Amino acid sequence: MSRIDNDHLLNVGIEACLAASNIIMEAADLPKSSKNKGKTDLVTNTDIGSEEIIKAVIRSSFQEHSILAEESGQELTPSEYLWIIDPLDGTTNFVHGYPSYGVSIGIYLNNEPLIGIVLELPNKKLYTAVKNNGAYCEGVRIKPSETNTLIESLLVTGFGYEHGDDWNTNMDLFKHFTDITQGVRRLGAASIDICHVACGKVDGFWEYDLKQWDTAAGIIIAKESGCKITDIRSNGHRLDGNSILITNSLIHNEFVEQAASYLN
Repeated sequence: MSRIDNDHLLNVGIEACLAASNIIMEAADLPKSSKNKGKTDLVTNTDIGSEEIIKAVIRSSFQEHSILAEESGQELTPSEYLWIIDPLDGTTNFVHGYPSYGVSIGIYLNNEPLIGIVLELPNKKLYTAVKNNGAYCEGVRIKPSETNTLIESLLVTGFGYEHGDDWNTNMDLFKHFTDITQGVRRLGAASIDICHVACGKVDGFWEYDLKQWDTAAGIIIAKESGCKITDIRSNGHRLDGNSILITNSLIHNEFVEQAASYLN
């Protein structure tokens, strides 16, 4: 199969994000109707409508590509290209009108990250990255912070919907890192959190039990900006792994050392 120009892939992905954002923002001030996927894991008609328009834009240019989307699942083909979609990351925030949510699209080639696109809403900041070509916010190249100690750092994390062992461990980590840093934030949209590390707004991010669509785009942006990405034990990161740690690289080892005594 012949390779597709990366700029073309990127432009189609951006078009899909912007089309989805129109649906999301039109619904932002309307009454919300949500259903529960789990006890507190919500899905709305806006999630579904956003996903449908994203897939329609992709299919208008790349009918043969595979898609993995949060609400509709897998549509696998023999193609080398896979689009991984979170049509509305931060649904709970969106339902409550809390301003941290977005659209996330990662494009993978032969299961390797190629292009990441995250549109932060409601303020519409577009983060993009193409493999070996740097990371950008609104067309301006971004890089992580230069904070080199935990005591000077600001971190961000999140908590999954399942309150099991990982949730309890993360609660302990949250308490510990709140005590030894300048603070730990919990905003509720992983793709946005990762982009904030990539552009230096915060110095590190960790979380357990994320799904592939939560991080597929963000990790490309973080890597291309210059961040370090592993699991919480500093092993190699896997998209289907149970934990992720992304830092500006300068505080990475110190974070891992501090976290070690809390891990089973």
